[in-house]
Amino acid sequence: MEKKPILGITMGDPFGNGPEITVKALADKSVYDRCRPLVIGDVSCMEYAVKAAKTVSGIDMKVRPIHAVSEANFEYGVIDVYDMGIVKPEDIPGDPENPMPFRLGATALGGEAAFRYVVKVIDLAMKGEVDATVTNALSKEAINMAGHHYSGHTEIYAEYTGTKKYAMMLAHHDFRVVHVSTHVSLREACDRVKKARVLEVIEIADKVCKDMGIEHPK
Repeated sequence: MEKKPILGITMGDPFGNGPEITVKALADKSVYDRCRPLVIGDVSCMEYAVKAAKTVSGIDMKVRPIHAVSEANFEYGVIDVYDMGIVKPEDIPGDPENPMPFRLGATALGGEAAFRYVVKVIDLAMKGEVDATVTNALSKEAINMAGHHYSGHTEIYAEYTGTKKYAMMLAHHDFRVVHVSTHVSLREACDRVKKARVLEVIEIADKVCKDMGIEHPK
């Protein structure tokens, strides 16, 4: 029987809602029925999010730190976290027993951490250690504060995979949208609407849809 794919899931900005979203998503047992999830992030933040989820929503999960994909158990109820060790317990404000929003918003530390989670999950995928990647919420402002000047995940993936022609696709059931421009001002978006770029995006979209098994994409 074919093994379920390993999904590398970035935790997102440690001072945003990424850790909470991760816990709530992995509290759904059907996720483990379809894949083997592995969180790339910081154990300190995930432990805080687990305590908050239990207090607020009654979700009872545990966190298991690992430092290699081979160490993961992929057991429902215990979240395997590839611990990057960037955010320390003392960096996390608030009381886990009486959880409140982190209140810090965009910070250089959060941006640095979120950026490095993405770079790590790309590296694991390129090495074949995970079968696919899932990215959680990050702050573009924060990653720029940390000195990483990207407009979003798409551009980070393009650079670290050496991809020259790329676009972002949004999908919902059988409906898909591929962007000519992403995360820019309306003025710049209008300036980017050139015949060559539009054609390039159409060609990218057509190829990707066919790669996904859609024989005749419209």
